[in-house]
Amino acid sequence: MSGSLSTVAAAAGRRFTLPRVTEHGPTPPPPSDANEPALCLQKTELGDVAGHLRDHKFFWLDLEDPSADDVKQLGDLSSLHPLTLSDVTTFSERPKREHYDGYVSLVVYGVDSDADAGGSLLREVHLIISGEYVVSVHPAPFDVLDDLRKRLQEAGVRGEQALIYRILDTVVGTYVPVLARVDDQIDDIEQAVIARPREESLQQIFALKRDLIGMRRVVTPMRDFFARDTDEINHLPGMEPDDSLYFRDLYDSLVRTSDLIDSYRDLLSGATDMYLSTVANRQGEISKQLTIIATIFLPLSFLTGFFGQNFAWLVNNVLNQTWSFFVLGLGLLVASIGLLWIWFRRKGWLTPD
Repeated sequence: MSGSLSTVAAAAGRRFTLPRVTEHGPTPPPPSDANEPALCLQKTELGDVAGHLRDHKFFWLDLEDPSADDVKQLGDLSSLHPLTLSDVTTFSERPKREHYDGYVSLVVYGVDSDADAGGSLLREVHLIISGEYVVSVHPAPFDVLDDLRKRLQEAGVRGEQALIYRILDTVVGTYVPVLARVDDQIDDIEQAVIARPREESLQQIFALKRDLIGMRRVVTPMRDFFARDTDEINHLPGMEPDDSLYFRDLYDSLVRTSDLIDSYRDLLSGATDMYLSTVANRQGEISKQLTIIATIFLPLSFLTGFFGQNFAWLVNNVLNQTWSFFVLGLGLLVASIGLLWIWFRRKGWLTPD
């Protein structure tokens, strides 16, 4: 029997191994890709950190607007550098990556999809990544992280790096719906500018430009340090080896986001030029109409002024006749208007461009 199995395995060109049999039956292979329950903690569970560190259980601690005592307690439990503690208490940091002894500190930014254009859009998140834990700190509520924590507690996650990737991908992924909304708003603004340019459209353009400038200011440095520094996370002490493609996918997402931001900035610049040219064209149209009206009244004013002169010969010999009113008074006025109308038609001033 064993000889026939070896023959079949050799013919198939692959190794053939029989399952190990014990007194309790065959031992199944370990599920290498099985999701494990994610240990996700909140600020109220900060006191449990010491026990998880002692038991070597990898966990995610999410801190929203921590107090100074919370930060001090976290620093004492995790042996964090004073500079790291200073960063997570001051916020308003530029996106950066700092490598300390045993952990990496990241400052990343997401966006709030519910924020109005021109409002407070950016959401700052500090990440402290170690082989034993990942801590996220943010000064304001960030709904996407709350939703992610609930999903991970229910569905689990493949491993440590997969958990870190999910957190970073959630933060980076917030740009997608916001940029999709910006795309729709640009289309609406262009249609509104073509139909009727208003000051409101220009204000919307400036508000979107401010949002894009703010996003570009944080996306560009994030793209740069994800391109060159992600190997430090893979080689942290205690970090389980996993697929490095996780962080390459984050870099690709940031590259696409950066390209979209630059494209939309160009579109908004084009919309601004369209607004200014449309306003200039409408002003030119109004000036043309006023010029036509003024030109029509020019010969009328001349004729009425000429025949309104109080000279004795003109009054006694010309204007005292009945026909002079119809011929000189009305006829010349109608004739001048007719001649001007024919001239305007030949010039194309009476037809839209």
